[in-house]
Amino acid sequence: MPLEPVDSVTVTTLMDNVTDLIMADRGPARRLPPTTRIPASTMTEESVPDALVAEHGFSALVTVVKNGHEHRFLFDAGTSPDGVVENMRRLRIDPTSIEAIICSHGHFDHTTGLDGLIRALGGRVNLPVLIHPHFWRSRRMALPGVEPMELPTTSQRALEGAGFTVIEEQQPSFLFEGSVLVTGEVPRTTGYEPGFPPQQAWLGGKWEPDPLVLDDQALIIDVRDKGLMVLTGCGHAGVVNICRYARRLTYDRPLHAVVGGMHLNGRAFERLIPQVLADLGEMTPSVLIPAHCTGWRAQHAMAERFGDAFIPNTVGTAVTL
Repeated sequence: MPLEPVDSVTVTTLMDNVTDLIMADRGPARRLPPTTRIPASTMTEESVPDALVAEHGFSALVTVVKNGHEHRFLFDAGTSPDGVVENMRRLRIDPTSIEAIICSHGHFDHTTGLDGLIRALGGRVNLPVLIHPHFWRSRRMALPGVEPMELPTTSQRALEGAGFTVIEEQQPSFLFEGSVLVTGEVPRTTGYEPGFPPQQAWLGGKWEPDPLVLDDQALIIDVRDKGLMVLTGCGHAGVVNICRYARRLTYDRPLHAVVGGMHLNGRAFERLIPQVLADLGEMTPSVLIPAHCTGWRAQHAMAERFGDAFIPNTVGTAVTL
């Protein structure tokens, strides 16, 4: 697909599983401190920095610069109603600057923050939200020997009632004059990346296996003179599947950076780490920033294998490519 190159892209992590106020800048990543303070009567100054909040979820602000024009959009919205908007306030990011929202998939740890965004924007929103048609599915996790746990489901009525323009698309689609590509449904070609095996969906009046999470989608941006930046939410489609598909969609442009969740945490996924890293290594990314559900074992293995290309992520990390 004819993806237009951009002059630069900055991905600012608004929500992740980790916050670290003393983590040093590294490579293209800067660690943004909170810029506000809150009252604290036990302190001699009677205030402390208003620290950034972390939670099991993901959200990023993506800023694209092309031909002197800047565009901003939100990729995912975190787990709690107010976590993302509160971190935006602490970082002095204006929510009204957002031009579009991309939801990587329908799991609530990537969508619940839309609630707080609606209130931050005054209760009436005029923004497009790009999703896959399976986004609305009611789902649960069914693990052996454990009572199934239903997952909260985003309300289509609530989003449309707030003023969002919901755009459902299974195929790849463009934003910002062909400079940002949403993958849509990602083909599963590796044969070993399993999606999310314990997931079930309420289909036809009963719970049915729904392991592939076909609504999982990613963003692709071609940074001029560098190559592709791929941004994932959880990477349920498989980070190797996603990156190979990104290259296939863009006439085999080189893979420059991979940012976001790669879902290699937990027993069912940790066994995949050697194969995933070997296949990622064949695409030679210059920047690798795992987040959210990637897991500590995978991150340690990435640090060892990819050296300076590996950059740990935190809430408030801003990566400019």
